[in-house]
Amino acid sequence: MLELSRQVSIPDHEIEMQAVRAQGAGGQNVNKVATAIHLRFDIRASSLPEGFKEKLLALGDQRITRDGVVIIKAQSHRTQERNRAEALARLKALIKSVMYAPKKRIATRPSKGAKQRRLDSKKKRGRHKALRGKVES
Repeated sequence: MLELSRQVSIPDHEIEMQAVRAQGAGGQNVNKVATAIHLRFDIRASSLPEGFKEKLLALGDQRITRDGVVIIKAQSHRTQERNRAEALARLKALIKSVMYAPKKRIATRPSKGAKQRRLDSKKKRGRHKALRGKVES
C-alpha cells in the first residue's frame, strides 16, 4: 500500500513492478543479477480520485504514455530493494505534484519609496561609471 495522504492511498495490486537487468557499469554482476526495477502504474484503471487522474493525464510528463500508464525505471542503486523504494518514491512524488493546487498569485505594485530608492541607486551607479574614464593631464 502506497500512502499519499491520510485519505488517498494506492493498493499494491495497482502497481506492477518487474525486475530487469540494469544498464551501465557494474562489473561481473551486471550481466547476472536483475537489480533495476520497471514500475508500471495505469492511471485510468487506478483507484485515485477522478480529479487527480485528470491532472496526471494532463501533465506533459514524458514518463506518462498516451495510454495513461506511468512507466518509471529505477536503476541507480546496486540492490533491487533500494531501486524498488526509489521507484515508489518517484511515483509518489509525481502523484503528490498534482494533489495540491498552486497558490493564486496576488498582483502587487512597488511602493513610492521603493521606486525612488531604485532610481537613486541607478543615478549613483551612473555617476560612478561616468567618473571612471576621466583622467586629467
